[in-house]
Parts: sequence; structure tokens; C-alpha cells
Amino acid sequence: MTPPDKICASCGRRIEWRKKWERDWEQVRYCSSSCRRRGVTSTDRALEDALRELLRTAGARPVDVSEAAGVVSAATGTPRQELDEPARRAARRLAAHDEVTIVQRGRAVDPSTARGPISVRVAR
Repeated sequence: MTPPDKICASCGRRIEWRKKWERDWEQVRYCSSSCRRRGVTSTDRALEDALRELLRTAGARPVDVSEAAGVVSAATGTPRQELDEPARRAARRLAAHDEVTIVQRGRAVDPSTARGPISVRVAR
């Protein structure tokens, strides 16, 4: 029997158990070496906070994750395009903690496999 999957602490994607991690599975936190190097920065936390605030003010309306990138871009001066993927990672981390549901075209999707533009709504 294999242990349950985990969620990457950096990108929020699912980490599936592998035989080579058998002895170290309890210590596995990241899905890749790039996620291990990247970790979770203060900008990542700011994006999570921006998503929470946008959801709080949006009511039942889904919020596009690029809106959070725009908020943090305005606050930090970082170009918005550089914050698009970090905003997606922030949304996946929030989804992993059951704070939000990631949606595309109004339907909930798997955060680990979603491609293209995503929105978030408050988890039900």
C-alpha cells in the first residue's frame, strides 16, 4: 500500500509517492529541486493575502488570479507579468488548504493539472 499523496509547499501541486522516496517520504516537502530552491517568499504570501482580500470583497463572484498579480504589482512595482505564475502557485496553495476552489469556465478543476486561465472562489 502506498502512502497518501502530499502537496508541494512551494507550488501547491500534488506530489505522488515514488519508490525512491520510500525511506524519506515523511521529509518530502517539495515536488522538484526548483520548488525547493524557490520556497515561499514574502511576495508569495502577499499574493495569497491579495487573493483572500479580493475574495472577501467579491462576494460570490469568482476572482481571476491575475487580479491578485495586479494588486501586488501595484504595491511592489514588480511587473505584473512576472507575478502571473507566482499568483497561480498562491492559488494552488490556498486550494490545498481548502480556503479556495480553483475554477475554469465556472467548473471546479484539479489545481495540479489545470491549464490556462484560472479563477478562484471561496471553498464551499
